[in-house]
Amino acid sequence: MGVTMKALKVMGTIDEKGQLTLDQPLIADKNSRVEVIVLISEETDQDDTSQTEILADFRQAWHEAMTGQTIPVAQLWESLDND
Repeated sequence: MGVTMKALKVMGTIDEKGQLTLDQPLIADKNSRVEVIVLISEETDQDDTSQTEILADFRQAWHEAMTGQTIPVAQLWESLDND
């Protein structure tokens, strides 16, 4: 039996401790496991990223998540701390 996932789009804020706080509570079964993909906006001098490019990046990230091509968050934080 496979696992099916439903995508929800929500906005949130990462605080000074690196904790993610959602702007609104999720409407989902309580105590459910979730997989989180975080898209962080980067301010640039000129916003030359098209919606098509953003959508393509999201589709790639979603494909990687659905096919198990992910890394643990702890490993991600370790790599950021070492920069």
